[in-house]
Amino acid sequence: MSRSTVNRVLLGVVGVLLLAAGVLVLAGGLDLYARLGLDMPGWWPLTSPDRPVVSAGSRTRWADESWWWPAVIAGLVLVVAGTAWWLFAQLRRSGPATIVLPTPGASGLRLRLRTRALEEALETGTVALPEVERVSVRLLRGQPRLRAAVRLTPGGDPAELVEHFETGPRSNATASLGLADLPADLRIRVLAAKPATAPGRGGRRRRPRVE
Repeated sequence: MSRSTVNRVLLGVVGVLLLAAGVLVLAGGLDLYARLGLDMPGWWPLTSPDRPVVSAGSRTRWADESWWWPAVIAGLVLVVAGTAWWLFAQLRRSGPATIVLPTPGASGLRLRLRTRALEEALETGTVALPEVERVSVRLLRGQPRLRAAVRLTPGGDPAELVEHFETGPRSNATASLGLADLPADLRIRVLAAKPATAPGRGGRRRRPRVE
């Protein structure tokens, strides 16, 4: 799962929770339950404008327990640590946003290529190779270096894939970028073949009877 997908899922979940909390507070504050004649259960939060969001009983239910405050502190620490980790992950980039292309014979001209465009081109060229089911390519920061994860179909040949990748997508990318070399780390995974399922009772065939 990519970083953008994780961000969308997290933001979507947080947005839904905040929206639900806002609707509950608004419904209780405007006394909509009484106006609409709705009889809410006793555990339902904020059923009237005079009722607090968290009742006194709920706030003090476990206050006398020895595990209560350590659990609250540990929960808050986890929330803060998780939020800080997520923020750090957004600020940290796994690779450069663009790569400078050489322009021999054209002084003063500077060309930049989006690294994501290069990654997508390499993924498209690699997934078209024989026995390739899925591929993910990333360009690392510093000296341009590729990191690719390839998943082969059952029975795929890793050696053949390496040869095709070297003479195909990697060679084309090196020539297009005008680089002397473009190192690559290739991680290959071959899917296991699905075991043959034994036929059920309904799938058994009777042998013809010869008399």
